[in-house]
Amino acid sequence: MPKVLAEQGEWLQIAVGALDRGGCDDVVVVLGAAVVDVPSPARAVVAEDWAVGMGSSFRAGLAAADGARYVVLHLVDTPDVGADVIARVLTAARSATSGLARATFGGRPGHPVVIERSHLAALAGTLHGDEGGRRFLARRDDVVAVECGDLATGVDVDER
Repeated sequence: MPKVLAEQGEWLQIAVGALDRGGCDDVVVVLGAAVVDVPSPARAVVAEDWAVGMGSSFRAGLAAADGARYVVLHLVDTPDVGADVIARVLTAARSATSGLARATFGGRPGHPVVIERSHLAALAGTLHGDEGGRRFLARRDDVVAVECGDLATGVDVDER
């Protein structure tokens, strides 16, 4: 099932709330396999070519965030990640020379990932098929790892 429908939309509500309370001025939800009303204060963007893979959904979200100084990439299927995690990683990215930060949980890389605007074109160039930002991040040695295991597990769940 599309992840925005998981738990009757509860995961979507949790993710939007975490981003909003975690310091994001504009919350964009990228939809594709299912188009639903998104909780306030989020706005929806539909990735028409979502079936091609997550790269196309990612590009749709980046286009919608045009003009943002920082983009916070977060997943609906990490429901234990709250506003405290978002805020910690966003603060680290804002303080980093690179403007890049990624949550880790017990040393394991996860989400959210924060990317400063100057990196968005390079990131977009790595988005193909079902690949998100992994290739972009792997090529960088200036991504600040922000340990958040004290706040959440960061586990990406497909079913609950």
